[in-house]
Amino acid sequence: MKDIQLAPLMLALRLYAMRAGGGACLAVALLAAGLGTWAWLLPQRAALQEELARPLPTAASLAEAPPPPSANENLSLFYATLGEKHHAEQQVKTLFDLAGKAGLTLNHGEYKFAHDKASGVTTYQITLPVKGAYRNIWQFALEALAALPFAALDEVSFRRDTIADPVVEARLRITLFLKEAP
Repeated sequence: MKDIQLAPLMLALRLYAMRAGGGACLAVALLAAGLGTWAWLLPQRAALQEELARPLPTAASLAEAPPPPSANENLSLFYATLGEKHHAEQQVKTLFDLAGKAGLTLNHGEYKFAHDKASGVTTYQITLPVKGAYRNIWQFALEALAALPFAALDEVSFRRDTIADPVVEARLRITLFLKEAP
């Protein structure tokens, strides 16, 4: 068998490229890249066509969705999620701790209780003015909602003195939904 010597082949290729010019070399390189891409995509296209050719499952073979909860189950879930009114101060402390953990400056807030006689639910509306980085404010808001599942973020407003200022002032209005007794 005859051995192929690489050096003369490379020399011939280099001489051909010099005679052909830069435009022809670029065209050949693009052609080679296109052929390589086509060769790479061809097996993937065949696999996609094979998957599309498979029949869809029948309705009987699909798992049946569980029935939706009844109104009474939804109502009992709602009341089970509510926080307790006599722990409202602890919930505010949790908010202050989360703000400190997020690196925010938290000023005195506004607090207001309200009671809905029809549902028996007490709301505790907390308006907190905070200062810090924009990202930290959102981190605090999301962590507060995760820590207090009976809380709702009603409003967020931002204010910045200059566009280059990294410190943002924000007002967050959070409502806690509470029940009277456990």
